[in-house]
Amino acid sequence: MVNLAIFASGSGTNAENIIRYFSHKSLIRVTCVCTNRPDALVIEKAKKYEVPVFVFSREDLYTTTRVLDYLKDKKIDWIVLAGFLWLVPGSLLSHFRNRIVNIHPALLPKYGGKGMYGEHVHRAVIANGEKESGISIHFVNPEYDRGNLIFQARCPVFPSDSPESLAARVHELEYRYYPEVIEMIVLGPLPRDT
Repeated sequence: MVNLAIFASGSGTNAENIIRYFSHKSLIRVTCVCTNRPDALVIEKAKKYEVPVFVFSREDLYTTTRVLDYLKDKKIDWIVLAGFLWLVPGSLLSHFRNRIVNIHPALLPKYGGKGMYGEHVHRAVIANGEKESGISIHFVNPEYDRGNLIFQARCPVFPSDSPESLAARVHELEYRYYPEVIEMIVLGPLPRDT
């Protein structure tokens, strides 16, 4: 059994979709949800599926070994970022080398980096007159959105789009592909980030 930890900071729609997807699988399970926000909506979504939740502080993640100790205790094999907005520290990157993945709501390398998340991304895509957007699933490295790409899916950007309407199309791609790509990389051999 492969144990996944989902890291999320917000509403948890992707986290819930991943939990639901793997609840019917025999080889992979979501063992816990980890969040840096005690008020994050992802907590209620995890509890609905009886998935344990671990809430941690900035100090826990960057200064102490509390987060890593928890993950070791849960026998976590992979970390999946699903709307987690903090940079992953070196201690986790080194322990989970090539076993941390993230999804970004744009076609990287464009519209990535610090501060580029959620509506900020969609607003920038529209403002720059892009004809398409989409999702990028990538390995996590020490920089925001700079790890090796694993998968991308595209959708059109229409002249009439608002950030909300574009976000809805991008979310459809996230929900459709993220769990499948996680399953593929966890169970199958793929080139890893170096």
